Amino acid sequence: MSKEYPVVSIVAPMYNEGSNVQYFYERVSAVLQRLHLDYEIICVNDGSKDDTWNRLKQLSLQDTRIKAIDLSRNFGKELAMTAGIDFSRGDIVIPIDADLQDPPELIPDMITKWREGYDVVYATRIKREGETRMKKLTAHLFYRTIRKMTQIDIPADTGDFRLMSRPVVDALKQLKEHHRFMKGLFSWVGFKQTSIPYLRDSRHSGKSSFNFWKLWNFAIEGITSFTFAPLQLFTYFGVTVSLASFLYAIFMVIRTTLYGNPVPGYPSLMVAILFFSGVQLMTLGIIGEYIGRIYNESKRRPLYLTREAVGMEEENQSKDYAQKLIKIK
Repeated sequence: MSKEYPVVSIVAPMYNEGSNVQYFYERVSAVLQRLHLDYEIICVNDGSKDDTWNRLKQLSLQDTRIKAIDLSRNFGKELAMTAGIDFSRGDIVIPIDADLQDPPELIPDMITKWREGYDVVYATRIKREGETRMKKLTAHLFYRTIRKMTQIDIPADTGDFRLMSRPVVDALKQLKEHHRFMKGLFSWVGFKQTSIPYLRDSRHSGKSSFNFWKLWNFAIEGITSFTFAPLQLFTYFGVTVSLASFLYAIFMVIRTTLYGNPVPGYPSLMVAILFFSGVQLMTLGIIGEYIGRIYNESKRRPLYLTREAVGMEEENQSKDYAQKLIKIK
């Protein structure tokens, strides 16, 4: 590996990004060509329902530096990104969204930081264009909440857009869990990291498939993947309630002894029963989330399956990569 002339791998998961494919290719290629480096652009079609895959195959025929992977179904962005990283051959690997909200023009600055000795250079958003106030607020709260709850230093306001050196990529490939919160995994592996601030643009075209429900599930995935703080929280809550109940019992005994039992009202009793029943069900739900993840991990299924891959050079594929390329007849 040469610091002056590294091989650059761009990894772009795509889901229904047909209207963005050509512009994405032109803009990313323009940046990389100015660097005068060997590069590849790995586009992973994550079960798109539009013409994304056909457009990617056409681009691969026009430019051999375009590598296209078609997953057998929609596995989700985290696993699609994992597939692209697995198939990458570069000395440095850069995941980026196909909607171009993350500007590829930042790549030269990332490479400069890498040459200074950093293994990971992540882009931190200082402004988010084209997003609702609700999404900005929930994203702000999520990043700060998960940083408080975990022992992993997950950078706030930072997505998947980052540069990673080959040692970091090799470390990530050793992590085989099915429930993958990539922002946490990027931080968990460690290595020398730094950030570059940037202004996030609006989508070039199309509409984001992320809605409030998906963002909620994404937050649960991140929290349960890197901390068992919710379990601890309800343990402390249970101890607190038990202590309060014990003190209240002592109070009732003393009060009954001194003043008799006036039989408190029925409504307050029902409120207490319903409240603690709700707490118990919520606690069971949290426990169920963790048990469900243990169940899924115990199956040891492949993280993803590929239907087709074009533009891949067989001599550059290791046996591990070849095993992932399962042809669906």
